[in-house]
Amino acid sequence: MDGSPGRSEKPNDHYPQPLRISLGGGGTDLPSYYKKHSGFLIAAAIDKYVYITLHQTFVNDLIVKYSKLERVPTAAELQHPIIREALKLVGIDGPYLELTSMADIPAGTGLGSSGSFTTALLKALHAHKKNIIHPRDLAEQACHIELDLLGEPIGKQDQYIAAYGGLTCFQFLPNGHVEAARSRSIPKPFTTSKTTCCSSSRVTAARLRTS
Repeated sequence: MDGSPGRSEKPNDHYPQPLRISLGGGGTDLPSYYKKHSGFLIAAAIDKYVYITLHQTFVNDLIVKYSKLERVPTAAELQHPIIREALKLVGIDGPYLELTSMADIPAGTGLGSSGSFTTALLKALHAHKKNIIHPRDLAEQACHIELDLLGEPIGKQDQYIAAYGGLTCFQFLPNGHVEAARSRSIPKPFTTSKTTCCSSSRVTAARLRTS
C-alpha cells in the first residue's frame, strides 16, 4: 500500500472466466433430456479464458466493445442481447461506463465460450455493484439469461463449469436444480498444454456410481 487516497478501495476491473472441455455426459445438460431422465456430466475448466474489463468513464454514454462497438445512452438500447439483459438483471443502466470483451480463443470452437462470456459479464457487473455472488447463483443467472430470457437452445454445463471451475461433476435434476461436486484430483484450472491422464477422485467415482 502506498497511502494514496482510496487506492486500496479500488475494485478489480478485469474479470476472467475459464473455457471448458467435457469429459463425459455431454448433452444430458439439455432441458429436453434432464427434465425426463435427469443428467450427469463431468467437465473441466481449462487455462483459456473469456475476459471482461469494466471501468467508469467521464462520458455520458454506455460504451461496449466486442466484435462491434456500441455507444448508446442507456443499456436498453444495446443490440447485444446478453449484455443488454445482464445489465438489466443486475440493475445497471449504463451511462459513464465502458465494457470490453476479449477471449483467448475464437467463438465457435465448442469450448463453451458463450457461457463463459455470460458468467464473466455477470461477475464483473456484480463486482461493480459491490455484490457478493455464489458460483451457483452466478451460473443460474447466466442460465436464466441465455435459456429463459433469450431462448437459446443450449444446456447448462457451460455456465456452471465457468462459474465453479476446476474438475467438477454436475447432476441435472428434472426440476431444474443442479448439484455440483468439485474433484480435488486436478488443480484449477486444467492446463491444455498437458496430455497426462489423471485418475478421478473418490468424489467423482461416487457420483458416477450413484448417477
